[in-house]
Amino acid sequence: MVSRILKNIFRIPDLRDKILFTIFMLAVYRLGVFVTAPGVDRNVMSKIMSTQASGTLLGLFNMFSGGALERLSIFALGIMPYISASIIMSLLAVVMPYFAELQKESDGQRKITQYTRYGTVILCIFQGFMMSKFLEGLSGPAGEVVVHTLGWFFRIMTMVTLTTGTMFIMWLGEQITDRGIGNGISIIIFSSIVARFPDMFFQVGNFMKQGMIKPAQLVVFILVLVVTFVVIVFVESAQRRIPVQYARRVAGGRSV
Repeated sequence: MVSRILKNIFRIPDLRDKILFTIFMLAVYRLGVFVTAPGVDRNVMSKIMSTQASGTLLGLFNMFSGGALERLSIFALGIMPYISASIIMSLLAVVMPYFAELQKESDGQRKITQYTRYGTVILCIFQGFMMSKFLEGLSGPAGEVVVHTLGWFFRIMTMVTLTTGTMFIMWLGEQITDRGIGNGISIIIFSSIVARFPDMFFQVGNFMKQGMIKPAQLVVFILVLVVTFVVIVFVESAQRRIPVQYARRVAGGRSV
């Protein structure tokens, strides 16, 4: 059944090209995750993430970046600055009439997209600076340092590198949206989470061997996860239906 569906999909040239293009863009993204930013020791950072960041906010951020933070990659900031800038623009459209009018104009969406990009750059520069300061004060379990050369040269280099990395991810997402399948940003986030699944399964296996997680607890967790997924899909696909009598009364007695 699955093989027949795949054969039918790849028989359509346009659909096949979009799928292959999306896979290629995701492969480029995953390769970039393994490119380490200059001036840092990724081995020390990996030890810190494995011993200190498990179950913390830092570990959650590492998951959404597809392990880029753990490797101190050029993609360490991930796509989150772009998402934050998009949320800020949506809030501004609610509280500021100028942005609300832009949403109604035919050319307004292009301007909003441009402002979102500018906001992404500003957030990346700020977060890159904070990341550099954080890395400068970070040390491993045995006192090893992540950054060997401290100072403004490292901070500026980190800001430029991480900002460029995030902007490149944003460009990849836009290319997937335009020439691939689905929303590019959402696909990149999904691929980042999925990339952490093997490591998560390995950790769960170790926890079960050590008795920290019991099989019954794992089954309950999986059931809750499945039920949550089903409920989300049901709510997203639901339709709001207005009673016929109410619709006729609102329409002034006209047939609906």
